[in-house]
Amino acid sequence: MKGVVVSLPTVSIIGSPVTALPFEAQIGTIANWAKARLSKVVCVANVHMLVEAYWHGDFGSVLRKADIVTPDGMPLVWMIRLFGFKNQDRVAGLDILTGVCNLAQSAGVSVYFLGPQPDVLARMQAKLRKDFPMLSIAGMESLPFRQSIEVDQALIDRVNASGAGIVLIALGCPKQEHWMAMHQNKINAVMIGLGGAFLVYAGIHKRAPRWARENGLEWLYRLIQEPRRLWRRYALTIPPFLYLALKQIFLAPRSPELANGQAQSK
Repeated sequence: MKGVVVSLPTVSIIGSPVTALPFEAQIGTIANWAKARLSKVVCVANVHMLVEAYWHGDFGSVLRKADIVTPDGMPLVWMIRLFGFKNQDRVAGLDILTGVCNLAQSAGVSVYFLGPQPDVLARMQAKLRKDFPMLSIAGMESLPFRQSIEVDQALIDRVNASGAGIVLIALGCPKQEHWMAMHQNKINAVMIGLGGAFLVYAGIHKRAPRWARENGLEWLYRLIQEPRRLWRRYALTIPPFLYLALKQIFLAPRSPELANGQAQSK
């Protein structure tokens, strides 16, 4: 694989490594990888994702092998700060989408979009053309839930032939993370799993107001919007996370070096 091995600092949060770098540094790292067309995996982690990783060893392995795991959600940010990285800010999916597109158009890096229904992608494309007129969109297509080896290989070939340095993927957790892990060293680009960010950017879902995001209440805003879909997820993930996080806080050392264990080489 091309490029230089870079060591990024991480903090283990309930067993998963979360990258301890401010937003601009994480986006800058992604942009540098994209220019070199390195095959990298970026997971955008929230409470739900870390609890899933804690419960399911195969998914936990995906996060441990990822090149960046961003702290999307204030509980993760607060824990990283508590363990010594005082300048940590939130690195959320929608902000990554706009930040990456802004840097990509400046650096001449093309972006490929994979994910939901064609109408969502069409709405995204129209907004991207307006917000980032110089952005090179290498391709946009929906991913089927199941696809044959031949169809998958054809997709890999299309993405690589497009010259894209970044591939943004919206399949939902944990499917998109497994998909990226399966395609590392096959797709020559930085793959970023963005979950519901496509729907928000396309204007189909509303983003929580800033006060809710900054105070760790985005989950409540989303629950009010989609109670039937989300109540069970939150009931099954928030209480275990609180228990495991408090246990870690009171039992683990708080210096960055000790919280890190050993910085992962990415």
